[in-house]
Amino acid sequence: MVLILGAILIATGIIDTGGESSEPIISQSPIVQPAADEDGDGSTVNEIYRRSERGVVFIEARGRAGASTSPFGLPDRGGAASGSGFVISDEGFIVTNAHVVEGSRDVRVRFGEPGEDESIDARIVGADPSTDIAVLKVNMDEDKLRPLPLGDSSKLKVGDPTIAIGNPFGFDQTVTTGIVSALQRQIPAPNNFSIDDVIQTDASVNPGNSGGPLLDAAGRVIGVNSQIATGGAQGSVGIGFAVPVNTVKEVVPQLEEDGKIERPYIGVTTAPVADLARDLNLPADRGALVQDVQPGSPAARARLRAGRTRTEEGILLGGDLIVRVDGRDVGSPEDVAEAIEDNKPGDSIEIEFLRGRGRESADLELAPRPANAGAADPREGLRPPEGDDVLPLP
Repeated sequence: MVLILGAILIATGIIDTGGESSEPIISQSPIVQPAADEDGDGSTVNEIYRRSERGVVFIEARGRAGASTSPFGLPDRGGAASGSGFVISDEGFIVTNAHVVEGSRDVRVRFGEPGEDESIDARIVGADPSTDIAVLKVNMDEDKLRPLPLGDSSKLKVGDPTIAIGNPFGFDQTVTTGIVSALQRQIPAPNNFSIDDVIQTDASVNPGNSGGPLLDAAGRVIGVNSQIATGGAQGSVGIGFAVPVNTVKEVVPQLEEDGKIERPYIGVTTAPVADLARDLNLPADRGALVQDVQPGSPAARARLRAGRTRTEEGILLGGDLIVRVDGRDVGSPEDVAEAIEDNKPGDSIEIEFLRGRGRESADLELAPRPANAGAADPREGLRPPEGDDVLPLP
């Protein structure tokens, strides 16, 4: 469940900025602490910046085709979006956010020192809106590319130092520092599904940082800066979110090979029950309580029931309580998604649920995840807000 209440989540992309700086902007103090896995080299921020600067790129995406489906306010009438990215291989592959290049016909990237004007064409290899990750490719000599080393986000701890490099508000190659503020956050993806295991950092990230790297104290990429919570302000208030690099490692090879990722889909919106089971007289204190069943979805064909009576807490009661999916116990809504993430559309699974005080099961065939889950309120997390806006999971 998204844990930012009353805040505004925005993507860290920027539109039509012309400002550029002539020198790197480096804020805050040098980092000398070890990295999360304790084999850092004690580098300062300046040393990490100098090693990484040629691997971080400025991205400009133009000629967007038609109206944007992104919920992040990117241009929809021939505008230009700009953001950041980073090189991951000497074959010319670059990672950025999917929302930076969504719908674009002309993407260009710029390498090098701040103030350099030369940019080159980049091809969109593939994009995955469900994780907000896209892969670009440029044709450059291998000796001119500086891939950034990838870390291991599973080893991160709260309090570990972080470094963000990107192009906020068009100021090229800006460097900021901070710490890992929290782990395992959840944020909405551009297609209104959820991105899990997200890293929260207080390193200053702003519009234009989208797609840029979040580094550890050894200069390894631990995440892709994607969104910020503003609390109604216009820029960073110290709450930034990065898609974890381990997600990038899973997604990128599939995008390089197929250009897209097909994910399995059940078609339910669910809510956690652990803190509410006793007060609401639920049949179990673990599971995923069905709030909504999408028409025509596998869940609908399996005749799962959605809730009907809304409580003061915003929970819909009367629906099925999912307790087991594809042989795995379900303690929370996140477990439903995790239980099917290794499956493919077309696979058959068994889903077990409590209906009233009885335990029932149904077989269903997973469908391909739709392109868009519909509008979602990120403040409500996995619970559907009032009206038609829902966030299906999975």
